[in-house]
Amino acid sequence: MSHPAAFTDIADNLSYLDDWEDRYKYIIELGQALPPLSDDEKNAANKVNGCVSQVWLVTEREGDTLTYRGESDAMIVRGLAAILIALYSGRPATEISETDAIALFDELGLREHLSTQRSNGLVAMVNRIRAEARAVTA
Repeated sequence: MSHPAAFTDIADNLSYLDDWEDRYKYIIELGQALPPLSDDEKNAANKVNGCVSQVWLVTEREGDTLTYRGESDAMIVRGLAAILIALYSGRPATEISETDAIALFDELGLREHLSTQRSNGLVAMVNRIRAEARAVTA
């Protein structure tokens, strides 16, 4: 299964960055490029449980295609959300439920420098996205 161009571009850009500080800066820039959610969208239903920082994911459905928007109050987590949105957004629910973002993040070397709390937050975001996708296909 191929990945969306937006995610492939991010993966390619990360492959050129050897220094972890440069990777952090790039991830932060990705998060800063996310459009902010409205205050109304920052509600309990959109909040991702299991994250130490505040994280909200908004899921929009058109047929079996899911689109995501998100925001976090933590710069790195917001960037991680941006990468997940690039990977999952605009794809059919079956593809989303079958795509293991954690394995992809490990392949890219993105989790090795994350704190345990950030890594747990990443897993919580992925679990939420994939669970919503499985619910659509059920």
